[in-house]
Amino acid sequence: MVEARAAGRAERTRARLLECALELFERQGYEQTPVAQIAAAAGVTEMTFFRHFPTKSQVLFEDPYDPLIATAIAGQPRTLSPLLRTVRAIRHAWTGLPTPDSNFVRRRVRIIATTPSLRGEVWRNSAATEQIIVEQLVQDGTALLKARVAAAAVLSALTVALMEWSRHEDIDLIAAVAIALETLEPSDG
Repeated sequence: MVEARAAGRAERTRARLLECALELFERQGYEQTPVAQIAAAAGVTEMTFFRHFPTKSQVLFEDPYDPLIATAIAGQPRTLSPLLRTVRAIRHAWTGLPTPDSNFVRRRVRIIATTPSLRGEVWRNSAATEQIIVEQLVQDGTALLKARVAAAAVLSALTVALMEWSRHEDIDLIAAVAIALETLEPSDG
């Protein structure tokens, strides 16, 4: 019971930190917002902020989907090309997820897309996902270079789709991901 209350309190604190950070980043810019200001707005200490997020940028780059992607790739037929295995695995993993809060995700991605200093972080974040994809493909018998190319192609397409989606209110998140995957594996061919 005590652990459940503590976990609930930690989740509420984390959510408050996320919301305060997004509001401050949107209002005054990512670079102009120090961690101390985020923590103060959330009513916690800087130490509490760093218990939840090891760096300021982690507020924007949290990615809980990597293990799902590796599992989805392992579930694809090994007779498919590495690119098709990866595309279909992402499509399968994506459809199995609960629909994310598009407004929340759009806000995060928009901040990333409009902050030049975060572009390197986008690639570092993608590199971790790419490595998981590559490791699974190689484990299943794909040559390393082919695995790297397939992973990079799919992640680049998804990154471009997400960045465009963040800038345009008339594009739906699910549709943006579908367009990226459809571009790599057209349904008519």
